[in-house]
Amino acid sequence: MQKVAVVMGSTSDLPVMQDAIDILKGFDIEVEVDIVSAHRTPEKLFEFSRNAHNNGISVIIAGAGGAAHLPGMVASMSPLPVIGVPVKSSNSIDGWDSVLSILQMPGGVPVATVALNGAKNAGILAAQIIGSSDKSVLDKIILYKEGLKQKVIEGSKSIHSKQ
Repeated sequence: MQKVAVVMGSTSDLPVMQDAIDILKGFDIEVEVDIVSAHRTPEKLFEFSRNAHNNGISVIIAGAGGAAHLPGMVASMSPLPVIGVPVKSSNSIDGWDSVLSILQMPGGVPVATVALNGAKNAGILAAQIIGSSDKSVLDKIILYKEGLKQKVIEGSKSIHSKQ
């Protein structure tokens, strides 16, 4: 079974990152969750990033607020796909500092970036990456997307019936 690591800079990021954890568990994907601060625990960051692929991790989701160095630093040391989640934090400039820190990576160090506080989409993207080589996960994603479609169709019917 493939596994996704969900890491964040501090416990204050957990309410946002919980959306990624929940969606991954909904797809029956194993999730490893940890706090890995780029600024306060750089040694732990190095150890995690350099060894994630040897520890059964297939995709890394990294969430961070403020200067948001965690996703980029992880991507600089890991051969795995990294999905960055910019988190609007108390020391943030309306979240834009986090978005731009994760989005503006130099050539050769890609980080897939989702919307501000967009951990749910990060979880879905990680599942889609795994689903590209795991049919059981792919089938669950197809069902999930069909469910999204049905909600829109039902909403449309509901609006039209009220007119």
